[in-house]
Amino acid sequence: MDFSRASRRASHEPLWHDREVAWEHFAHGADVGIRGAGATLSEAFAEAALALTAAICDVGTVRPTSPVAIACQAPAVDLLFVDWINALVYEMATRRILFSVFEVEIDGTSLRAVARGEPVDRARHEPAVEVKGATHTALRVAREPDGRWIAQCVIDV
Repeated sequence: MDFSRASRRASHEPLWHDREVAWEHFAHGADVGIRGAGATLSEAFAEAALALTAAICDVGTVRPTSPVAIACQAPAVDLLFVDWINALVYEMATRRILFSVFEVEIDGTSLRAVARGEPVDRARHEPAVEVKGATHTALRVAREPDGRWIAQCVIDV
């Protein structure tokens, strides 16, 4: 994967230290790390979902026209994060859709969300990679000392 190409094409530029809500990629061998940050756990999960889409294409090219409801439950919030990312990967693969807007509600270790996007248009979206799934590698969901939430893992591409 040309990691630099996917990062440069992302229209939602990560301004990690300058914003309360942000996403970014981090390198990990042949795979890609995704990381979201926000004032709430829900915001961190939503930002990580944007990082997932940005690993595939320029998020700015994806119109949020089609809503897809997603629900997950897990025994712990870090496992909930992996389930969330894998649920998005599943929906993208089976519906042949890309997402650009995420409304996430987390209650304990249960998640309800609506992801909005549109069917893949290869000419307009120019997908760079196919994401196979989230892994437990570099998995971390935690509240930072500054109060921001971080949610991250490595995705298999």
